[in-house]
Amino acid sequence: MNSYAVFLRGINVGGINIKMADLRSALEDQGFAGVKTLLASGNVVLASDLGAAAVKKDVEACLREAFGYDAWVVVLTADRVAALVEACPYPAEDKTTHTYVTLSSDTAVLDELFESGSRLDGTQQHRLGPEAMAWLAPAGGTLDSPFSKLSSKARYKSTTTTRNLRTMIKVRDATQALEAR
Repeated sequence: MNSYAVFLRGINVGGINIKMADLRSALEDQGFAGVKTLLASGNVVLASDLGAAAVKKDVEACLREAFGYDAWVVVLTADRVAALVEACPYPAEDKTTHTYVTLSSDTAVLDELFESGSRLDGTQQHRLGPEAMAWLAPAGGTLDSPFSKLSSKARYKSTTTTRNLRTMIKVRDATQALEAR
């Protein structure tokens, strides 16, 4: 079985509220093994014999059926999550900035977002791979940062999601623990 990290977009914000126990149960009922949720912001690790694209398709269908919302997820292998965390040049802990990783299921969309972000004054960003980029926001000003405003536009909703680097580290550790089982 392969271990995966599944990053859900837009749950427990904007009126889509899902209890993590319910999410775990729905995914287990779908046939996924080792399902564990992390935090309450839509981070799941699980195991499956399916490939990443099939996991994405099955998880989205499961969420749409079980919770009645237009679900979008980004699915990464355990190894890929570890590689992205390692590739991030920004600190996980800093008093003046927060490091975020934007993940995408569509490389072309992430290309567009990265290019648009590079034209914003004061935005520090770094491409981590075809499916991810890292960027910095001032501590206490994430939602007001130019890149945060850009990346929250509706055009990116179905293909991207963003996590704090500290969350990515927790997800990496959880996928590695699942792999070790």
